[in-house]
Amino acid sequence: MTHRDQLKSIGASLLVVALVVYSACAGENQAAQDLRSQGAITKGGDDRTGEYEAVENWWKPAPDHEGPWTWGEVSGVAVDTPDRIIVGVWGDRNAQGQGREGGTNYLVVADRNGNIVERWTQWDSILNKPHQIYISPYDPERHVWVVERGGGRGVNMQILKFTNDGSELVMRLVDPDHPTTRAEARANPNPGPFTYGDPAVLAFLPDGSFYLGDGYWNSRIIKYNADGEYVMEWGELGSGPGQFDLVHGVAVDRDRRVYVGDRTNNRIQVFTENGEFIEEWPDISDPVGVFIDENDGVWVISARLNRILKYSLEGELQYYLGAYGGTRGGFAGGLSRPHQLDVDQEGNLYIASWDGGWMDKFVPKPDADPNKLIGRSLVLTN
Repeated sequence: MTHRDQLKSIGASLLVVALVVYSACAGENQAAQDLRSQGAITKGGDDRTGEYEAVENWWKPAPDHEGPWTWGEVSGVAVDTPDRIIVGVWGDRNAQGQGREGGTNYLVVADRNGNIVERWTQWDSILNKPHQIYISPYDPERHVWVVERGGGRGVNMQILKFTNDGSELVMRLVDPDHPTTRAEARANPNPGPFTYGDPAVLAFLPDGSFYLGDGYWNSRIIKYNADGEYVMEWGELGSGPGQFDLVHGVAVDRDRRVYVGDRTNNRIQVFTENGEFIEEWPDISDPVGVFIDENDGVWVISARLNRILKYSLEGELQYYLGAYGGTRGGFAGGLSRPHQLDVDQEGNLYIASWDGGWMDKFVPKPDADPNKLIGRSLVLTN
């Protein structure tokens, strides 16, 4: 073949390639046009709230928020009904971050529209840092539990159990001589069953027994029976299997495996119900909460990432939602160091933003993918 014939052959090949590419592009353009004509393409959006719509301006001032006063850190939430959302707050603050003299608005109740309809001011004297709020799904009387971190105003570190309406304190687990500093707590490797070191979180079992993550200073999980009597404990300070550095999340799955948010170690650890180590899920940034839903999704709150992460029971990351929303509100549904979540009977999601000083309510979108929604808390049958 002559040189001229070779050039003709190459030219013909390039022409064929160009025609194929053009045909493919034309086909793609036609396919895109067909999709647009069917309304299948949505422009814009950034998926900041996932499969939920955030309710604009849901979180309202308290009735006595006058002058300089507004919410302090919003730390915990427990859903009683869609019309009764119980919220834990670190009292009121002014623009300089100072609390009111005497303190108030530590436990409040919002209705479905975010209006504050109850203020449990009768308990102001024993509250200072209500850290997490719970209602056990196994309790027909729906008592309200509070993990109180103390730390000021003469308030002790303690576990409090109130009647549902807040009229009566029915259980109080406390050691009046608890440590007052982290160094003091960690100098005692064997604290008593009620000698807490900044307690953090709870999880319940069908017989009324419960686990306490204790917590910021101590490095242990304690189990109590339904009467608040000590049963057992496990854990110590460290980064090895079965060791903890800031316990901040506890949940139980169908097989009674216990999932622990080991916050400073940036991991989840999984144990048998008696504290035997099973495995760890590493490289989970700042896990401050673990919530296992009725569909066996393991939802982990990452405070540092301002995300809610979904894992399978085997520890595989499947999905996440959430985005940073500033310190005092940037957009509806924006998170600011999220701290606790709960879901009501209608599927609405509530997330407390500790840094932001607000509570967000999220409603599922009409066409939401059910695999990307957080279900109600898992309830064990026995």
